[in-house]
Amino acid sequence: MKKPLNIGMIGYGFMGRTHSNAYRQVGQFFDLQHQPVLKACCARNEEKIKAFAENWGYESYETDWRKLVARKDIDVVDVGSPNNTHHEIVLEAAKHGKMILCEKPLAMNVAQGEEMCAAVEKAGVANMAWFNYRRVPAISLAKQLVEENRIGRPFHYRATYLQDWTIAEDVPQGGAALWRLDAAVAGSGVTGDLLAHSIDTAEWLNGPIKRVTAATETFVKERVHAETGKKQPVSIDDACMFLAVFANGSMGTFESTRYARGRKNYNTFELNGAAGSVFFDLEDPQYLQYFKYSDPKTGQKTDSHTTGWQKIHVTNPEHPYMKRWWVPGCTIGYEHTFINALADFIAGIESGKPVQPDFRSALRTQKVCDAVLASAKSKQWVEL
Repeated sequence: MKKPLNIGMIGYGFMGRTHSNAYRQVGQFFDLQHQPVLKACCARNEEKIKAFAENWGYESYETDWRKLVARKDIDVVDVGSPNNTHHEIVLEAAKHGKMILCEKPLAMNVAQGEEMCAAVEKAGVANMAWFNYRRVPAISLAKQLVEENRIGRPFHYRATYLQDWTIAEDVPQGGAALWRLDAAVAGSGVTGDLLAHSIDTAEWLNGPIKRVTAATETFVKERVHAETGKKQPVSIDDACMFLAVFANGSMGTFESTRYARGRKNYNTFELNGAAGSVFFDLEDPQYLQYFKYSDPKTGQKTDSHTTGWQKIHVTNPEHPYMKRWWVPGCTIGYEHTFINALADFIAGIESGKPVQPDFRSALRTQKVCDAVLASAKSKQWVEL
């Protein structure tokens, strides 16, 4: 008999749905000692959270998150609410000794993130940030290739994260649907929302970033606020580009925007090294492209007439996570990355080995994001 792991979900939006699906599915595909139980969910709007609870099968709901985190029948608090709520909820949940999962970015800024890390570490509670793209099998395979020294000495890392959903000037800011356009709620624009993913992946694959120089742009200067109905200045970054130098000496370029017409969720990276290269595109997530220049064990160069980019279909049981899913050739999707991440979190609870990325790792990403925004403001290089 599996041990129940009682979940308290805060938030009912996009992330509330992806996380709830993961809780319902993980026990069907991964051999774990614990079974998540959808004990309670929480949001301020009672009508909507009641409907959410009924749809996903939560046993109960709350309209005050403080009541949820204080409940003795809750083991794990999952923070899937807007960015400006993360700090207070995490501090209170840690006081109550709850295990905590938190959406990215971890906080509104580094100062909040430091307090959150201190709180969970003082409480000694398991914690994880939902940087789910690490659990895309093709990205995990890229990590494996790096660890097998198939890339060799790294020279360049380049990342893009492009969308196009805010181009229209009549799109409002704020409110339940568009809080990501409101700096008071989101903290920043594409830097915290999109580049946080790119930065986490980059440092996971290529090590810490040492310094950055950045530029940001807000293309639409004023938007109607969804809650007040009045035009207000827009203070988030619609687009951001930055150069980076990694601690290993390699150079990085990062670009993100919500103004790339035709790009919906174009999240790519390429890592070039002395022995090989890898390239990934989230809009074609079942593939990892790999260029082998030389053998990692012997150093012998690949014959010129057989060298070239390989397009690896990451669906074999030998590939990360795939033995838990379908037969070779059958792909998995976006929602599975959250299931994979949750499985790792629960396995970490059972083994006593903390899962990554934990809050301390997410704080590292927050520091890079803050440095990028500081550089854009000062127009100078910023050291980390």
